[in-house]
Amino acid sequence: MKILVTGSDGYIGARLVQRLINDGHDVTGFDTGLYRDGWLYSEQHATRRMPVTINKDLRNIEHGDVAGHDALVHLAELSNDPLGQNDPGVTHNINHLGSLKVARVAKEAGVPRFVYASSCSVYGKAVSDWVDETSPANPQTAYGECKVKVEQDVGPMADRNFCVTFLRNATAYGASPRIRFDIVINDLCALAWTTKRIAMTSDGTPWRPVTHIDDICHAIECTLAADPARVSGQIFNVGADSENYRIREIAEIIASVIPGCEVTIGQSAGDTRSYRVSFKKIATQLPGFRAQWTARRGAEQLYELFKRIEMSKDTYEFRAFTRLKQLKYLKQTGQVDDNLFWRY
Repeated sequence: MKILVTGSDGYIGARLVQRLINDGHDVTGFDTGLYRDGWLYSEQHATRRMPVTINKDLRNIEHGDVAGHDALVHLAELSNDPLGQNDPGVTHNINHLGSLKVARVAKEAGVPRFVYASSCSVYGKAVSDWVDETSPANPQTAYGECKVKVEQDVGPMADRNFCVTFLRNATAYGASPRIRFDIVINDLCALAWTTKRIAMTSDGTPWRPVTHIDDICHAIECTLAADPARVSGQIFNVGADSENYRIREIAEIIASVIPGCEVTIGQSAGDTRSYRVSFKKIATQLPGFRAQWTARRGAEQLYELFKRIEMSKDTYEFRAFTRLKQLKYLKQTGQVDDNLFWRY
């Protein structure tokens, strides 16, 4: 297939692009480059090739960028709750209206498949003990609200010529050259490695489902390979039932993997986001998909990586590995404007 991947220079995109190329697909990247300053490690593979990348903001996407592709995988958005809350207006312009434009342009240009990276954050403060794809959304942040709106607006666009699939990813973790240290497992592993201490400010009771980025990439690959009749108009939670944890349980797993790490639990319960998610649908209805990773195995992967590259505290704290830090830096130095468009 000829596949366009938006957000190709991001945390998940950097892994997905290489997997798709290795699978024999013709891949085009599409990325505005806000996070290219961050690169944690390199791996040399005989099959490693860099895709042709369109350097453009998703809000400026045109028919010529997407025409001729067999599928578009849309990853590019402002990518977590704190970042989204920093400027909700910009978040809605990019994540909701920008993503809606990407879908419209893809359909108008005759791209037959559209895969959207949604999020389990749409469940926000869950209205029941377990939630699935039929449960009502209850987002608590601008980021989650935008995911819901994109699903609502793009879903009706699906037809016999435009296969639309929504993948609600659990909170991602795992090694990537463009690592993020603003998501829970990656952050706590880096804290444990660099300081030997995880000091939680909260009581750690909220539930979170987590999933490795390679399982997210696997779900995308399975979606692209599936008969459109099986996946068009469908929503799939991406993860595994066994990978729902309380935050304090994640901290304890990491402390058991990284030697000498101490965990302390706080008292605050200010985070209202808590959701335990069922992944039965993807396990039974997406052909070929089976989650491979566990939180413990992911912590072990990160621990081995940090040892291999001798990761320092300065590297962990480098701005480009935390989305909000990087965008604040680009704004403060006049490289992007208040709407996150490049100035030059």
